[in-house]
Amino acid sequence: MPKFASELDWQRAQHLMQPALIRIIDNIRKQLDVSDWQGSYHTDQIWPEDIPETQRDEFNALQQQLNAAKNVEESDAIEQQLAQLPTPLYVYALQLKRGEQQHSVDLWQLCYQLCFRNYPSNPAESPVEIDTSLLDDDTGEVDWDILDEKAKQLIQRVFVGLPDD
Repeated sequence: MPKFASELDWQRAQHLMQPALIRIIDNIRKQLDVSDWQGSYHTDQIWPEDIPETQRDEFNALQQQLNAAKNVEESDAIEQQLAQLPTPLYVYALQLKRGEQQHSVDLWQLCYQLCFRNYPSNPAESPVEIDTSLLDDDTGEVDWDILDEKAKQLIQRVFVGLPDD
């Protein structure tokens, strides 16, 4: 998880992450359209080691109940129960496959590389720096053109880095 130098950096990252994920996924789709790699997306949970299996199972059971809830009252009650439990870190991965070759790409890591300048190999040790060129100087809003171009270049590097055979 990245470490932020200030509250403002954290807020800017929050503002950029959803647009970054959208541009990453769209550019992956474009690359897959012209590539012989097949891609699929997977979600995994990572739990801190000190969380007992019973709490993990309870969390997952409540998540399933929440998805099947029939009304707002039922959803609210389940969400209150979930709020009392520890939550996992979700990892979103792109699984690439070509023949017998497989490669996994962490989508959050791609988003971090997109949103931050010189994203460090160990972001927990030093604060990340927001790439402010992705934000309009006057309004603070996301500059979608610059974000898309940077995402395109990032995804092209991912695909160029895949094994040839």
